[in-house]
Amino acid sequence: MSTIRFEGSEMNRKLLMGHPSGLFVLFFTEMWERFSYYGMRAILVLFLTTAITGDNPGWGWSREEALSLYGTYTMLVYFSPIIGGYLADKMLGYRNAVAIGALIMALGHAAMAFDTPWGLYMGIALLVAGNGLFKPNMTSIINGMYVNAQEKKDGAFTIYYMGVNAGAFLGILLCGYLGEGYGWHYGFGLAGIFMFLGMLQFWLAQGIYGKVGLSPSKTIEYEDAIVNIGEEKETVKKEVSEDVQRDRYIVVGILAFFTIFFWAAFEQAGGSMTIFAGDYTNRLLEGSSANIFRIANTLLTIVPLVIITYVLFKLFQITFKKYPLSNVFLAISFVIIWAVVIWMLKNQFSEVKTEVPASWFSILNSFYIITFAPLFSKLWESKYNPSATVKFGLGLILLGLGFGILAYGSMGIPQGAKTASVSMLWLILAYLLHTLGELALSPVGLSYVSKLVPATKIGLMFGLWYIAIGMGNKAAGSMGGMIDKITAQYDMTTFFLIFTVVPVVAGLILMALTPITKKLMHGVK
Repeated sequence: MSTIRFEGSEMNRKLLMGHPSGLFVLFFTEMWERFSYYGMRAILVLFLTTAITGDNPGWGWSREEALSLYGTYTMLVYFSPIIGGYLADKMLGYRNAVAIGALIMALGHAAMAFDTPWGLYMGIALLVAGNGLFKPNMTSIINGMYVNAQEKKDGAFTIYYMGVNAGAFLGILLCGYLGEGYGWHYGFGLAGIFMFLGMLQFWLAQGIYGKVGLSPSKTIEYEDAIVNIGEEKETVKKEVSEDVQRDRYIVVGILAFFTIFFWAAFEQAGGSMTIFAGDYTNRLLEGSSANIFRIANTLLTIVPLVIITYVLFKLFQITFKKYPLSNVFLAISFVIIWAVVIWMLKNQFSEVKTEVPASWFSILNSFYIITFAPLFSKLWESKYNPSATVKFGLGLILLGLGFGILAYGSMGIPQGAKTASVSMLWLILAYLLHTLGELALSPVGLSYVSKLVPATKIGLMFGLWYIAIGMGNKAAGSMGGMIDKITAQYDMTTFFLIFTVVPVVAGLILMALTPITKKLMHGVK
């Protein structure tokens, strides 16, 4: 039998859903950070491309210009963690880096709420800088808690990823509703409020981690971690031979390379797929169709929020006595969320016709993740747990098939058309397949990086991993910006077929590399 021991304070060892309670403090911190990021991301391209006249004017940029800025921003968001990871490893410690980064991002969202050129560019700069400190070091804290519970790590990262997407779901839903319906600055401003509340609840509860994530001079030593080998329990040095570590770095490099292909296609969600939703999809509903949507949207919103609120309540039962102020700020944030959600749903039921916001489709990704993440978490902890390259390959293939559905649904759109009115069903199905692909690849990637690199290099290597994701994001902006050129020369189906073929081929190649990567991992599972 293997021995599982979670690092951190005694309170951290009180379990919730089979994992340390500190994981769920990170869950909610990351949830509010993703609320802010995806809420802003959902409306950025729409804001930039909306005409400068009308009830809710935008800036009237071309699609190519807007997607170019979008791609550059999302690239830098993933490039900056290399600096943030280095600073945390050498000077700040993971916990300080997370708190400072969250504060900087809150200021960035506040700047964007001014709805001015200086506010936009200043806001983007602050968001990039703050994200660099925040993103890699959240996952580094998780790694510190699970250093003696390696077999639980895949499940932990999947639960954490559920928090990521709970925040994305709420951010897209509410920032999109306010931004598109009432004013872009309301959407940008709401994102900043929850980023600030997330920072406060983390800072005030960080004692739950004990020595995990402190500054380098105070952090716990990992060299004597207990590592389970087969059925034996054996204490070993964390250091491994140079040859073994080199091979493991090669595996990280292989996975990172194919990750670029995944995100170059997946991040069309914030670019060309949002444009497709806005300009080529029938979003105006009335009569029974409008009622069906209102009921479905209510269930989509309320059910996940009830589940997340229940998790919050269970965490309160464990941590409130020790960290009351942190819990108070977390409770305030949920009171605000419930108030805005109830107000939004009340407004939608009072309308005769319902026009589905273009940003609404993006919430499907988050809803599907909240729905299927527990299933994937259990699968990865079962005897059916496949190897890293099989998981990654499956993720790429599912992603490509999702774009295949969009290619099929676009067949009736004439060459060069700027608008159309195809069924919402195609986007709904595409997001389902994209989400299943994401669950097979993204949280697992974070877990394998933490397993394959030395503990002293975790922050730096997470930063390098995010650089690969950033390259995929920039490619997504550049490729998505070609939507007008490709549809003018060919058609919309051809545009989406590109994103069908490339991920599927990449996934098959990666799965074929499984015997080689297993050997290079030297026993890491």
